[in-house]
Amino acid sequence: MWIRSTVAYRSSFVLTVIGNLLLTALDFVGILLMFSQVDSLGGWTLPEVALLYGLSATAFGLADLTLGSMDSLGARIRDGSFDTLLVRPAPVLAQVGADRFALRRLGRITQGVLVLAYGLVSVDVAWSLPKVLLVPMMLAGGAVIFGAIFVGGAAFQFLAQDAAEVQNAFTYGGNTLLQYPPGVFGKDLVRGVTFLLPLAFVNWVPAAYLLDRPYPIGLPQWAAFLTPLVAVAFCVPAGLAWRAGLRSYRSTGS
Repeated sequence: MWIRSTVAYRSSFVLTVIGNLLLTALDFVGILLMFSQVDSLGGWTLPEVALLYGLSATAFGLADLTLGSMDSLGARIRDGSFDTLLVRPAPVLAQVGADRFALRRLGRITQGVLVLAYGLVSVDVAWSLPKVLLVPMMLAGGAVIFGAIFVGGAAFQFLAQDAAEVQNAFTYGGNTLLQYPPGVFGKDLVRGVTFLLPLAFVNWVPAAYLLDRPYPIGLPQWAAFLTPLVAVAFCVPAGLAWRAGLRSYRSTGS
């Protein structure tokens, strides 16, 4: 329904997608401005940072397209309209994800793919079959990891009822974090996003293997291929949190 309503006005839809693409491109413009003054950032060259950026932006864009509406859950809980989702013969999580489905977010994915293509063409990589397979593995696993964060953040809104910005700090904020090399951050932060909130497996850990670079906290090389397993494992607590939040829902009481 939301897709049909979006494409009903094709010119508006195309302009909105282009606007979304240009707006999200400003993040990479900021990186380009940095590299106009320096040759490397944390020891990483522009093509290598572009690779990190493209991987993170594309994976996040896929998750944002499917589950980006999760941040509106708090408003539905507050005004009581969430009750209407509970009586429909469809999974509540699917309904929340499809709520006001924004096809314009294809602009973010397109922009991420363009930067990723530039990074893949420009980086100096000794390509092998495992490294070739690692790229789609990062994109798919990264999208699932971001999706789990969206779901976990939505579950928290059952408790807080107005926590959209808290959720955005981990989703949009996590995406921005991963667009820069891990070496520019403190090791405590790197450990936190590797072992606690495993955002590092979206691109930092596998990209370090791809580029033959040491990871700041010394993980074994085989850790680069753990992204799918980490993604699946991370979905478990996110799913449990969602079920717990859904069961605790008691409507507005009005």
